[in-house]
Amino acid sequence: MRPVSLLELASYLPGEPVGTEYFLRYQEQDAALTDHTMFKAPNSRHQVSRDETPTDMMEKAAHTLAERIGQDALRGVDVVITNSLLPEVPFTGAGAEVAHRLGIRADWVLDAHNGGCASFVHLLRLARVLIGTGQATSALLFNVQNCAGPVMTQPDVRRLPEAVIPGDGCAAAFVAASDESPVLGVQVANRGEYTRDCGLTLSDGRKYWEAGTSQMHVGFTPGKVKDIVERGNQLVPEVVLGLCEQLGLKTDDLDALITNQPNRMFLEQWRQRLSIGPDRHLDTFDRFGNLFGAAVPITLDHGIREGRIKDGNLLMLAGFAHAGDFAGAAAVRWRAGSARA
Repeated sequence: MRPVSLLELASYLPGEPVGTEYFLRYQEQDAALTDHTMFKAPNSRHQVSRDETPTDMMEKAAHTLAERIGQDALRGVDVVITNSLLPEVPFTGAGAEVAHRLGIRADWVLDAHNGGCASFVHLLRLARVLIGTGQATSALLFNVQNCAGPVMTQPDVRRLPEAVIPGDGCAAAFVAASDESPVLGVQVANRGEYTRDCGLTLSDGRKYWEAGTSQMHVGFTPGKVKDIVERGNQLVPEVVLGLCEQLGLKTDDLDALITNQPNRMFLEQWRQRLSIGPDRHLDTFDRFGNLFGAAVPITLDHGIREGRIKDGNLLMLAGFAHAGDFAGAAAVRWRAGSARA
């Protein structure tokens, strides 16, 4: 397989930050999970408006990316892969529309619905296979999180403890055949037995496509939360340590760990289990909330712009999805070519 590099990223955060006080005036203080550590609120988050689509968000992130890599490189990709937490329209996905808007004529347009909070690793793995085996030359990856504004601010949902956690945002990443910033390896774990432990809840029992007035959200119970916490605490360290073993690395060799950002509890547990201090684990939870699948690339993008990621750094990107049905880790030697120069 020829070398494949993660060469650049860009991100988009909609609107002005929204403080936690917005939710506190509605929250039900006697709810069973209000005080659970999994639902301790971030300081702020961004919320996308009802009428701003995933494709709109992708287009804005792509414009920033184009300023960094050039329009010709962006329009020349032959792969577009997207992941949207809340697809605006069923069936078609956002990939074809965003490719059209950006003037891209890609051979491959893939809308990946799975991968959840680890979807960036999932998308990066797909791009690496297509490019590494010579079926493509370069790819654009898009991760969109868009449930904070449209779903979590509904009158019946914003009262729930989980409503304060999500934030919205989008990331775009450029991947190409190159040894400049190589993806050194990827490890994933698929645990299909947990798939049904996380899904939509509607209080009147209707299917989401059936008529009704109930407001959809992801329903949590104390039992479900306990299972998710146990799995999440284990899964991310497992895939990180598994990939380190595969590559002959120790966690001491990692310059930065960039994970999904579900809450402070998971972030602390992962640091402890991997013996990685806060100085090497990028944390954007308090600023942006839980960005789900967009968290890894947005956190990495901000780490680069803020000077926390240096040329030549060894990065570990990792996360787990939903109630634990998927986890993934990817190791990247960030701009190794630039460091050599």
